Amino acid sequence: MSSGSVTAYIGLGSNLGDRIRNLQGALDRFGSIGVMKSVSSAYETKPWGVEAYQPPYLNQVAEVETTLDPLEVVTELLSIEFAMGREREEKNASRTLDLDLLIHGDTILEASGVTVPHPRMHERAFVLVPLAEIAPSLVHPVLGKTVSELVTDSDRSGISGIA
Repeated sequence: MSSGSVTAYIGLGSNLGDRIRNLQGALDRFGSIGVMKSVSSAYETKPWGVEAYQPPYLNQVAEVETTLDPLEVVTELLSIEFAMGREREEKNASRTLDLDLLIHGDTILEASGVTVPHPRMHERAFVLVPLAEIAPSLVHPVLGKTVSELVTDSDRSGISGIA
């Protein structure tokens, strides 16, 4: 653990089972990571990067103040996914829960299979739209653009807000 705390942004997604309950169950467990600062609305989104039919996702982003380093955060996220019944059968398969560390302060890291900031977040409106809701002026540590700028450049078709 590092001595100071940093702000981390975590993407949440679910397209199997009770999607709202899956997202809420994950958020309820984020105390193992740190202190929740804010959570976006849930957005219904079409599946990204898959050919076969999948049900639509619900996506959210949470802002968490944490003293954990990026690898420790990812370990906690995997533990939460497992506790919530996530099965990893094949890449990009439908899932009860998907948790991704998007940004961890100004950390730039590629180690132990973990890349921070998330290497494809700037291509994914299903991440950028909810992130822009809670942190529009956040600057991507690699690209040097704000989340507002990134979301403006993204394809936002197939994304709708829900209550």
